[in-house]
Amino acid sequence: MHESSSVSELAKQLKDELKRYSVDEKLPSSRALVERFRVSPVTVSRALAQLSAEGLVVTRPGAGAYKAAPRATVPVGDTSWQEVALSADSATELVPRAVDASGVLMTLAAPPPGVIEFNGGYLHQNLQPTAAMAAALARAGRRPGAWNRPPVDGLPELRSWFARGIGGAVTAAEVLVTAGGQSALATALRALAPPGAPVLVESPTYPGMLAIARAEGLRPVPVPVDRDGVRPHLLAQAFKATGARLFVCQPLFQNPTGAVLSAERRPEVLRIAREAGAFVIEDDFVRRLVHEDAGPLPMPLATDDPDGVVVHVCSLTKATSPSLRIGCLAARGPVLERLRAIQVVDHLFVPGPLQEATLELVGSPAWPRHLRTVARELKQRRDTLTTAVTGQVPELSLTHVPVGGYHLWLRLPDGTDERRLVGGALRAGVAVAPGGPYFAAESPAPYIRLSFVAAAGTAEITEGVRRLRVACDELLPG
Repeated sequence: MHESSSVSELAKQLKDELKRYSVDEKLPSSRALVERFRVSPVTVSRALAQLSAEGLVVTRPGAGAYKAAPRATVPVGDTSWQEVALSADSATELVPRAVDASGVLMTLAAPPPGVIEFNGGYLHQNLQPTAAMAAALARAGRRPGAWNRPPVDGLPELRSWFARGIGGAVTAAEVLVTAGGQSALATALRALAPPGAPVLVESPTYPGMLAIARAEGLRPVPVPVDRDGVRPHLLAQAFKATGARLFVCQPLFQNPTGAVLSAERRPEVLRIAREAGAFVIEDDFVRRLVHEDAGPLPMPLATDDPDGVVVHVCSLTKATSPSLRIGCLAARGPVLERLRAIQVVDHLFVPGPLQEATLELVGSPAWPRHLRTVARELKQRRDTLTTAVTGQVPELSLTHVPVGGYHLWLRLPDGTDERRLVGGALRAGVAVAPGGPYFAAESPAPYIRLSFVAAAGTAEITEGVRRLRVACDELLPG
């Protein structure tokens, strides 16, 4: 076994060998396992920790690891009472809560080995600034006071950095540091809409936001988008018809369409919301995943909003690593205090070492180099995927090629069962995301979303499209 062997592979081999051991018999030393399997000490340590968590071995400090005695059989209880307890409140709720994480899990679940990942939402490991993040975390951990309790609003220097990135008149005092974008969205939705209230959302839109809204007992109301973003006259009609006081949008490289809210529509959206007495949650989630050929980007909506209509959400996670869960909320006026209160009640504060590491990372020379590398690589991967899809699977309609973000939004031929196609693609060795979960109501047509950010490179993207072609040959209407 070579150094690159996974922890799970070593754990499996050790698990098989344990069958020949007696209870309380000692396993070979960690050094012996390193030499025998030709892996690192960290791999051995993690494999033994996995076996310990499964109750197969016990580790004794200074003595080693031993085969554990079989666990006693625990009687199976009767949990059927929970069905009544969990549904009891629904009879009194205006809009029953629906806690459904399936739309989020479809982009978080790792595909089976050998399957090409076109459904992921985070940078592939070879695009992450791993060395820079490791160095930043090491430096941060040595900072005086790094492990003390941080300010509940976030470190002042990090709040200032986020404020400069938003621009306009936004100040550090109007910024709260959050544990990633998903956490910020959850805080904002809880703060701005009571249970049972309608909330206007783009259609299609990010399933994770829909999941938060429904879990809070809100009622998502779809407002269609086109390649220039949300359609203002439909937004105005939706406010009037529903009495909603909240609209959630992604003005830049919208998920899943890749649309950018046009310069003409930006002031219209703010005017319509202001006249409705409503807030706009601006989810600026991929500003740092701009492609090399994008040109100048529009500023966040928050920069054009002196009246506190916009609550701005952004995150560094998409541009770094799924485990660097750092983001921000920015707002002005009395709503900021409500956002702060909910954030403190739910999370207390974001861990200080993580904030310190983020400051180290974004202040290092490696940060701008990383962003330039990502911009170049994403353009290459986008172009490769676009060329492969249009050339090999022309039945899939691609009407917009984004210059930022990490995915393509493809309409399937009428009559296609998108769920069957997604299943067929997985059997062919490529994981894609179905379009249905991106709609708050019935989908007007079948779609799939293809991500090019989680693949290992252009060669894997080309192979993924070849596999998708195989699934389409079997399942698309003739």
